[in-house]
Amino acid sequence: MPDRTTPASEPTPAASPEAPADASKPSLFDKCQRFFDPSGDYAQSKEADLYPYFRPIERNDGSRAVMNGQELVMAGSNNYLGLTSDPRVKAAAQEAIAKYGTGCTGSRFLNGTLDLHLELEERLADFMGKEACVLFSTGYMTNEGVIEAVAGRGDVIFSDKDNHACINAGTRTSLADTRRYRHNDMAHLRQMLERVDEERPAAGKLITTDGVFSMSGKIARIPELLQLADEFDAALMLDDAHAIGVVGPGGTGSAATFGLKDEVDLITGTFSKSFSSLGGFAVGDEDVIEFIRHESSPHVFSASMPPANTATVLKCLEILQDEPERLDRLWEISEYMRDGFRELGFDVWDSESPIIPVVVGDLETCFTFWRDLIEEGVFVNAVVPPAVPPGQALMRTSYMATHTDTELDHILSAFRKVGLKHGVIGSNGHHANAA
Repeated sequence: MPDRTTPASEPTPAASPEAPADASKPSLFDKCQRFFDPSGDYAQSKEADLYPYFRPIERNDGSRAVMNGQELVMAGSNNYLGLTSDPRVKAAAQEAIAKYGTGCTGSRFLNGTLDLHLELEERLADFMGKEACVLFSTGYMTNEGVIEAVAGRGDVIFSDKDNHACINAGTRTSLADTRRYRHNDMAHLRQMLERVDEERPAAGKLITTDGVFSMSGKIARIPELLQLADEFDAALMLDDAHAIGVVGPGGTGSAATFGLKDEVDLITGTFSKSFSSLGGFAVGDEDVIEFIRHESSPHVFSASMPPANTATVLKCLEILQDEPERLDRLWEISEYMRDGFRELGFDVWDSESPIIPVVVGDLETCFTFWRDLIEEGVFVNAVVPPAVPPGQALMRTSYMATHTDTELDHILSAFRKVGLKHGVIGSNGHHANAA
């Protein structure tokens, strides 16, 4: 029987030899091959076993973890309230799985809304003192999705240059124009607002910034931001990923530290830090939140938060409200460690939160410093440019309410030993490179 795909009257063409590849022709994947260049930072750090990223954790007990069979004090987690291993939180997640199963298999828009989601939205809106709340499946999607929804063609976004990548992603997917002002530079932001106000008086304006900056631990200059927003008729959006459950009265965020939470138009947050889960949320006026719920692509087209994740957040929120002493302990620890690092001679920038950056210098020093801390039984996060300025590579340390005094002193002792070894601090307790 003849092949129905080739007419019988037409001969099958003979196979032609493959044309030789044009070595000069650029390939989509050339960049991938260059990444593994033996002279590059990636290849050299992997060869020397200095590469600090994607290291598997074999057990996590909150303030302690096991990596490669070695128990370490965990000083590189965003588990600020220390609830990831709390038996009450684990039980809540297990009960949710038993009742609802492991996932929702659809978006909130269709079959993915549980009564748990509605309960969490109501409780978060009440906790934050706002009219309404909308949940997202990740914190990254929250900022991307909110910005994409509220800022459109003809609008202008003003974004701090040190904002998290998810805010930058939102500005790129939005059809609005974006102006990036120098980090925490209110004079530069004012210049930008004045220019847009003069050239495009009808444009909608959104100022967006991290509430607590994830690398420096610095709180945004919210009173001045609100003053500018009011003067130029702009909306203000705060990303409180590292602020909710961390700073402000009761852990209600960065604006609350100034008593200004009610003045901020939109506040976003994530559940992957203080709330020991995964997902994110935005709170604000009901009409704005309902608009986001219907117009944000990451919300409409993504599967909703799984039941266990949602129940985890509900239990963590309950514990935060019932046990305010956790926040007191977290701040006691933060002050103790900031003072301790400074007394040892380290540069910790102007941290105002449980995120305490310890500057060590260039990339090579950063990676060897990180490895030596592992050998001393301490895990932190190595951060290198472009996440930080050149020459300012650092150990990003972060703390949780469940760290013991013994663990904190062990961290300081390890840093002192490694800091002296690499000449980052001097034996006199001053910066090694100080005049």
